[in-house]
Amino acid sequence: MPVDAAVQGVLDALSGSTPFEKMSAEEARAAVASFTGLQLPHREVAKVINTTYPSPAGDQPIRLYVPENSEGPLPVVLYFHGGGFIAGNIDVAEESNRALANDAGVLVAAASYRLAPEHPFPAATDDTFAALKWVAESIEQYGGDASRIAVMGDSAGGNLAAVTAQRARDEGGPALLGQILVYPVIEPYAQTGSRTEFKEGYIVTAADLDSFWDRYLSSPEDAENPLAAPSRADSFVGLPPALVLSTEYEVARDEAEEYAQQLADAGVETEAIRFDGLVHAAYWMSGAVPRSSEIHEAIVQFLRRRFTE
Repeated sequence: MPVDAAVQGVLDALSGSTPFEKMSAEEARAAVASFTGLQLPHREVAKVINTTYPSPAGDQPIRLYVPENSEGPLPVVLYFHGGGFIAGNIDVAEESNRALANDAGVLVAAASYRLAPEHPFPAATDDTFAALKWVAESIEQYGGDASRIAVMGDSAGGNLAAVTAQRARDEGGPALLGQILVYPVIEPYAQTGSRTEFKEGYIVTAADLDSFWDRYLSSPEDAENPLAAPSRADSFVGLPPALVLSTEYEVARDEAEEYAQQLADAGVETEAIRFDGLVHAAYWMSGAVPRSSEIHEAIVQFLRRRFTE
């Protein structure tokens, strides 16, 4: 279908902007932070708790959102933000995490992690796996249910969520009830049809994506490591049920959908949804793009099913 009219308005407003590939890390971080200007006002939740979890490099921030009208212990969604491994933070996803907590009735734990290029691979995945272990060990003191945990991320955060699910399976748990991958980047330097068809003009270009990988990875060997490229895992058997969301007009579409197929072929309960007319980062455009609510609703429904079965 054609590009959604509201999305086209965003694309028009961004036309002529400096591409991410030409930005310094600090410039990219400012650009990603500006997505808050495309979002709805923050919704009230019962409580927001700022604390830390121990990572291999010291304490990292983690922010907990307790939903309104809730009675614990609550199921938990551990969320990892996007930003190409070099940008993003827990603040830019504040609106979506508050909405998710309230609408799904879950405790959302939004974990910060070290960013490249200052902290290249595998720093980010080491942090996100450490965050999962902290949640499993500590979340009950905040009203969470450690037996009901799902991981979630968008873009680079989707990569980290997929890798964290694999590490939980391979490195002693904890058991997960689900993984939610929102337009995840899965395969470094992927050669796919969507990489060519949508290489320019849709928020993140193919060259942008390559530049993110360039700054995250340190060697060609890193690009083949399943901790960076979850599609290269030896096996997908035994991974938690997955919701894999993609958008029509984006470079990472095909690699996300191919990963969903890899999971399904291995017997993993997998739901894959493509949102026609939308673009990468639409989940962070709730105020500018009304149809971003479709992404939110798909996540809410998946969580309700996973946490009530």
